[in-house]
Amino acid sequence: MARGRAGALLSAALALALAQRCAAFYLPGVAPQDYEHGDVVGLKVNKLSSTKTQLPYEYYSLPYCQPETIVNSAENLGEVLRGDRIENSLYQVSIGQDEQCKLLCKLTLNDKSAGEFEAKVKDDYRVNMILDNLPVAMVKMREDNGKPIKTYERGFPVGFMASSGQKGDKAQAYLHNHVRLTILIHKDIETEMSRIVGFEVEPFSAAHKQGKSGALSTCDPEKMVYVSHEGEPQLVASGKEVIFTYDVLFRLSDIKWASRWDTYLLMTDDQIHWFSIINSLMIVLFLSGMVAMIMLRTLHRDISKYNQLETVEEAQEETGWKLVHGDVFRPPAAPGMLSVLCGCGVQLTGMGVVTVLFAVLGFLSPANRGGLMTAMLLLFVFMGLFAGYTSARLFKQFKGTEWKTNTLKTAFLLPGAVFAIFVCMNTLIWGQKSSGAVPFGTLFALLFLWFGISVPLVFVGSYFGFKAPAAEDPVRTKMIPRLIPEQAWYMHPAFSILIGGVLPFGAVFIELFFILTSIWLHQFFYAFGFIMIVGMILVLTCAEIAIVLCYFQLCAEDYNWWWRSFLTSGSSALYMFCYSAFYFYTKLDMSRTTSTALYFSYMFIVSALFFVVTGTIGFLSCYAFVRRIYGALKVD
Repeated sequence: MARGRAGALLSAALALALAQRCAAFYLPGVAPQDYEHGDVVGLKVNKLSSTKTQLPYEYYSLPYCQPETIVNSAENLGEVLRGDRIENSLYQVSIGQDEQCKLLCKLTLNDKSAGEFEAKVKDDYRVNMILDNLPVAMVKMREDNGKPIKTYERGFPVGFMASSGQKGDKAQAYLHNHVRLTILIHKDIETEMSRIVGFEVEPFSAAHKQGKSGALSTCDPEKMVYVSHEGEPQLVASGKEVIFTYDVLFRLSDIKWASRWDTYLLMTDDQIHWFSIINSLMIVLFLSGMVAMIMLRTLHRDISKYNQLETVEEAQEETGWKLVHGDVFRPPAAPGMLSVLCGCGVQLTGMGVVTVLFAVLGFLSPANRGGLMTAMLLLFVFMGLFAGYTSARLFKQFKGTEWKTNTLKTAFLLPGAVFAIFVCMNTLIWGQKSSGAVPFGTLFALLFLWFGISVPLVFVGSYFGFKAPAAEDPVRTKMIPRLIPEQAWYMHPAFSILIGGVLPFGAVFIELFFILTSIWLHQFFYAFGFIMIVGMILVLTCAEIAIVLCYFQLCAEDYNWWWRSFLTSGSSALYMFCYSAFYFYTKLDMSRTTSTALYFSYMFIVSALFFVVTGTIGFLSCYAFVRRIYGALKVD
């Protein structure tokens, strides 16, 4: 037992070291682009995004300055699903050449355009731009142990709300019509070639006044406003003329091209991640000690004593888990549904493991926008092979015969439910005319992946799974079911299932906070090393808590462990959904009914998938545990 704990501690130490090395490791993406002095670089615009509405819109849905021909950049499947719409713009950047107050365009606001700008300002929409595959970001300085650290905040606001300060004055919308673009470049001394390693922005609001010569007399940093009341900002009102301008400043940087994403992905709260991991490891070590005690002491003693009994009368005097050997492998209620859920759980677990492994190794670089979602979809599709095999094997073990019906349920039940909710939410988004609405072409591509690849693979896996001989039970099942004695209150299924979900959720809820913040508050997150370690801890916690509670259940002579083992660890999904509701009311400020429906619908989907994954881990662990302990009994 001491040797086992030492091994666990050594594994934990290695895992922590790996997480530290992999937390921000990534491949920077495509080959670097070298620029000569004066080369023109196209600045592209992306969606308008808001944490208050969660509904992205195309950049040119607002009356910004447009080029004569708008060219859409090719987007991958993940980018389309995220609502990205990347287009060209009038902004011109020449490497090494600073620009001061360059005129972009002029427009006069009417009732419609003023209303559109004001609505987006009130909803805290932010503008997203891309230069050399780097997203634009505002600089935010933070202190860490007294040292200033530069961090990035994605995009910049469309404008801001402010009042004149007089009593009774209503807040008015002001527009950021001037941006100062600071481009960091790393120059090679030998070749004199430059590489872009940073893209920063500082927005201003200025009521430009153009003289007779065309010069802008107000284009002075002292007269520009960003969330202050000095100078004259650009008011959003019908009839107002708006002049859009921009500055371009180039600054030499020591940052190398391979490290240019470091500032975007910088974590200033990594100590919280370490605290979460250490806290979870304590839970795992505690459960490991309990499982080791059960396996090495109690079970070993009970099995040795039971095998030494010589008469039937002596065996009948025994109590506990040994007496239910004739019923413990009796097929459960709804065996088909249990096998289908386990098959889907294996599919989702395989997708998650491979995705996180690829991300830790750096193959899912943040430079590849939408790459993570694309990889997850493709891996889920190809993991259908393992879903069909696992489901068919369990279904045959449960003495099922209609393997084709079981295969159809495996291929359509979970993906179909998720797709139905997704289509309903997509209809709501489409009604809001948001770019987050998935086009019909993308929906067709998703259906092709599902029906053309995933479903056939599920059938192939199911064919081989049902063709393979079923595993022989270590003990025979009696014809007449044994009467289950009255259980104590703490062994009631509802109570033990709810208790069983606490520890798995406790192992992941801190990391869950950062994931939710990344998704719903649009912050950069690339701590896949931490996610990998927390995922490993989650697997161990689900397996061990399910085994411990299953052992207590069998000791109480209750042999209905099949569904109980699945629901014990799977109940952690209930706590996840409750936590997501708590997060919504404490951290988010969503202003629309559509946004609220989107949040809870997608969090319900995530919680349901988490239920299937954790339930599958708990069930398969208990299945192996029960086969092992009853296989050691000598029963005639």
